[in-house]
Amino acid sequence: MEKIKSLGSWEEIMETLKKRLAEQQGRHEGGNKWIGTRGTSPYGNSGYNPEGVRIGGESTHNRAIKVWDQREFRNLDNTRELGTRNIKIALRRLRRFAREGAADELDLDATIEGTARQGWLDIQMRPERHNAVKLLLFLDVGGSMDPWVKLCEELFSAATAEFKNMEFFYFHNCPYEGVWKDNRRRFAERTPLWDVLHKFGHDYKLVLVGDASMSPYEITHPGGSVEHFNEEAGAVWLQRLTNTYPAAVWLNPIPREQWGYSQSIRIVRELMNDRMYPLTLAGLDEAMRELTRKR
Repeated sequence: MEKIKSLGSWEEIMETLKKRLAEQQGRHEGGNKWIGTRGTSPYGNSGYNPEGVRIGGESTHNRAIKVWDQREFRNLDNTRELGTRNIKIALRRLRRFAREGAADELDLDATIEGTARQGWLDIQMRPERHNAVKLLLFLDVGGSMDPWVKLCEELFSAATAEFKNMEFFYFHNCPYEGVWKDNRRRFAERTPLWDVLHKFGHDYKLVLVGDASMSPYEITHPGGSVEHFNEEAGAVWLQRLTNTYPAAVWLNPIPREQWGYSQSIRIVRELMNDRMYPLTLAGLDEAMRELTRKR
């Protein structure tokens, strides 16, 4: 393994892949050049190379700088019963109550006061009191997020119960130009991220949930996405999100003490201006305090 050398820069690696695709005529296994399986070729899967492009297959050494793959994701279940109500309690720090909408709740104090003053029954109604905070929830799904599905479902369920004004979208690894609401139709029914930025006002609180674990090129370079060619780098879209929504945090299910080992986590944390918090009760409490400060 020590004898295997890196191919060089992102541009050189992708240019070489283009040449291999044009030249290769059949399937290869165990080689060191062609796109195939096993072996030490930088292109393919199930082998070893310190800096290659994984095409299909499963990750073995977590060294690929880019992945070409089509994955199947499933929707998170926001009706799932929480294993603990503490997540809800942590989210309740982000509250600003208001009475808006139709007057469909009995105002007992006003009814008593009006009845005493008028001398007859004076029924007074008022709008229901609810949390007026507006929340945008972005959820990373698939791939390295699969081990965290249960935890994310609990968060999703709690947020759905706590926030009346909540919109959610899915993304994979890093937000790009399109997000979606149904993983089964994520290629057919995508919402342009520009539409999200223009539709939902600056007063929305933005919460992104993901492990931020990916090839750094998925964040820093056009074309770095796993499933499509993104014309603009993920970092560009992440900066647009945080510029539009000043009250923004990133929740990471990976323990905080492990973040320093991942280059992509360090990059995302920097883009978030250090507003990344672990997806724990203590981390949620920190994140809600941060969002509360940003009015």
